[in-house]
Amino acid sequence: MTLLIGALTLGLILALLALGVYVSFRIFDIPDMTAEGAVTLGASLAAIMMVRGFNPFVATAAATLAGSAAGAVTGVLATKFRINPLLSGILVMTGLYSVNLHVMGKSNVPLLETTTLSTYAEHFGTRVFGATENLNVAGWAVSTRDASTLLAILLLTSVICVLLYYFFRTSLGTAMRATGDNPHMIRALGVGVDSATIFGLAMSNGLVGLCGALIAQYQGFADVQMGVGMVVLGIASVIIGESLVGTRAVGLLITGTVMGSVLFRLLVAIALRWGLDPNDLKLITAAFVFAALVMPGFARRIRFRRPPVVRTADTYAGD
Repeated sequence: MTLLIGALTLGLILALLALGVYVSFRIFDIPDMTAEGAVTLGASLAAIMMVRGFNPFVATAAATLAGSAAGAVTGVLATKFRINPLLSGILVMTGLYSVNLHVMGKSNVPLLETTTLSTYAEHFGTRVFGATENLNVAGWAVSTRDASTLLAILLLTSVICVLLYYFFRTSLGTAMRATGDNPHMIRALGVGVDSATIFGLAMSNGLVGLCGALIAQYQGFADVQMGVGMVVLGIASVIIGESLVGTRAVGLLITGTVMGSVLFRLLVAIALRWGLDPNDLKLITAAFVFAALVMPGFARRIRFRRPPVVRTADTYAGD
């Protein structure tokens, strides 16, 4: 049960990363590699601030703003300097590696003795559920800390999803979506395409930075290598979510992205439960991503190849 709760919690935290990737990858059609550096930037900045005595809420907000700044730099390189968006993300991601080392001062910052948002969630859970160390959930013993953290992350992710949904229904959000669909048309209507792209990438990586800050506080450390493979994971979550909801409606796509992230982490947890060697985790992750990428197209080809039903005279007579 502890493995399941941990997978759900981490899946919901990584859903913020997936939502950020959704904004850049689906709204603007940019596979933004900045996310791999921004998630570590958010984790490292939040960790070092909390170690130095800052309030966890302030540290988390600063991590979100730092991620937004990294995304804005990528947007400026792509729009103002006319550098390929993919290459722009790679340039910023590469530079952020050194920035993250300078922020932390070393490759790893532990948070085991530091007050974090997880600590606040545990204290709140103790007030709500009582001083008991474990809760009985359907016959399973679940620690108060794990249950409280899961509920807090679920609430935060739900609020962000709702805010993101209503944002994309505003004039600015609609303009951003139109910019990704047809930049030439939206430019003819007088909308600043460059400004919309910069703002969109800043918002995308702000979510990624927030995800990094929460991961560091949940896992109890920040590491300079923790962003490796995050973009692939986010894209896989988006594609899995699209397959689950089967529609282009923004609200359902946002929900599906969260569902895809949680399902992805559950699949990894099940693989570990079945005795997967942790050294093979990246290989299994790549296999999951490969399946998420090819299965939707494979299913469509099978559906289109089905022979049409021929209605004979006997069939009509039966009607």
